[in-house]
Amino acid sequence: MNINDMKKSDFYYDLPKELIAQHPVEPRNSSRMMKIDRQTGECEHLHFYNLCDCLKEGDLLVLNDSRVLPARIYGEREDTGSFIEFLLLEQRGNDEWEILCRPGKKAKKGTFFTFGGGRLRAEITDVLEDGNRIAKFYVSEGNIYSVLDEIGQMPLPPYITEKLDDKERYQTVYSNEIGSAAAPTAGLHFTKEMLADLESRGINIAYVTLHVGLGTFRPVKEERVLDHKMHSEHYEIPERTARLIEQTKSKGGRVIAVGTTSCRTLESAAALYGKVIACDGRTEIFIYPGFEFKVLDGLITNFHLPESTLIMLVSAFLGYENTMNAYRLAVEEKYRFFSFGDSMMIV
Repeated sequence: MNINDMKKSDFYYDLPKELIAQHPVEPRNSSRMMKIDRQTGECEHLHFYNLCDCLKEGDLLVLNDSRVLPARIYGEREDTGSFIEFLLLEQRGNDEWEILCRPGKKAKKGTFFTFGGGRLRAEITDVLEDGNRIAKFYVSEGNIYSVLDEIGQMPLPPYITEKLDDKERYQTVYSNEIGSAAAPTAGLHFTKEMLADLESRGINIAYVTLHVGLGTFRPVKEERVLDHKMHSEHYEIPERTARLIEQTKSKGGRVIAVGTTSCRTLESAAALYGKVIACDGRTEIFIYPGFEFKVLDGLITNFHLPESTLIMLVSAFLGYENTMNAYRLAVEEKYRFFSFGDSMMIV
């Protein structure tokens, strides 16, 4: 496939609506897993609890430990009492956040809003070019994170229409660093017992942090793939993770990223420094067919939206034909798709 001629429509596949998972399965690791040979494209149908048997002693799994902020809050405008919805996107200062709000016409600069019966107040301090706002928050007691834990709702993707009863089901069991607007969903399949089992078998586990932005769900609008501009996200790689990657590579083990966010974090660092080192920064890396991977030997990921940057990333790693064939097969076999859906392991 010619990189310059790649079109968004090349990454389209037909997905019946009933295959979009509306709720997570129980237990977490009972979801299905399609294992795919990266070289041949050959597919095997397993369950996620079979993962331990698919890995070898000395392999390294790299997981994103970002934690989702319950960032959707409902309140009212102080002077009129009219309804407002905020979605906190990213912290800009001590008390200031970039937000999305609905209805936007009520959120002019200088207006005040109240949430949770006065537990939280917000002032719009700026209106950005893209329509997002900057809001300064005032907390009556505690801090903004503790208040959001009480009054906030999970910012579930728009294709999930059912209510989530347990907020923790949209968090990975190892989530630790709060700051994401969406879950790194490839990791939702792990249980704590499974992680312990993996380590007991000599499979190493390391963590990176990439705070997932809502740009993850933003559709590719340009028909020519190369014209798409990626959103920027904050990432961090600790010293232990960088050291484990180097050790794994030197001993002939495989580095397997859990999720496109872990993949983008590792490959961003390698593109910048020539290898993975302890670092932090922001990345706008766009991975599509033709990309040369410097770190990854394997990828665990969910099934992604048609024409999304995520299916383009998978195509870059697995190959375009292999990817589209695997997706067609997943539809035929009635795999569950997207955030609460089934898993794919590419090695």
